[in-house]
Amino acid sequence: MTSTALLVMDVQQGIVSRFGDDADYLPRLSAAISAARAAGIGVIYVVVGFRPGYPEVSERNKSFATIAGTGRFTDSDQDARIHPAVGPAADDVIVVKRRVSAFAGSDLDVVLRSNGADHLVLAGIATSGVVLSTVRQAADLDYRLTVLSDGCLDGDQEVHRVLTEKVFPRQAEVTDIATWTTRLG
Repeated sequence: MTSTALLVMDVQQGIVSRFGDDADYLPRLSAAISAARAAGIGVIYVVVGFRPGYPEVSERNKSFATIAGTGRFTDSDQDARIHPAVGPAADDVIVVKRRVSAFAGSDLDVVLRSNGADHLVLAGIATSGVVLSTVRQAADLDYRLTVLSDGCLDGDQEVHRVLTEKVFPRQAEVTDIATWTTRLG
């Protein structure tokens, strides 16, 4: 892995189906993944997942308490699988997280530091969820950051716009996939 890693976050079948109104999203993201691989950039998939019985979910956690006991986002749940349109290659890393941030409850930081990555390129669903939480935590961990604005989706377009145009630029470079892939070439 080079010093840069592309993080593809929460692009799981059950999540994509909830945010599937952008028909060009998966092809755009696939292009970014292909360009990263061609440039020798490591691709890391981050997925939300829980053990059977949800021992890591507190009833006090408003986001995840409603999932506990449903069978959702466990190993046996088809909706927990990475969407096949952007599926991992044999040498890509898959990191399982237990909370919103890609770092929370995962070994992502260990994987990144073990491979010398100090620059993260972020894409995923949702902008106001995993992307926001990961930008904040990664910045605090001193990673250089790039956010692929059209590599992110959110259920609220205004929230997506505010985050990518006003909030993220304080801690990350924000660009689109076409511009980023052109720079790689």
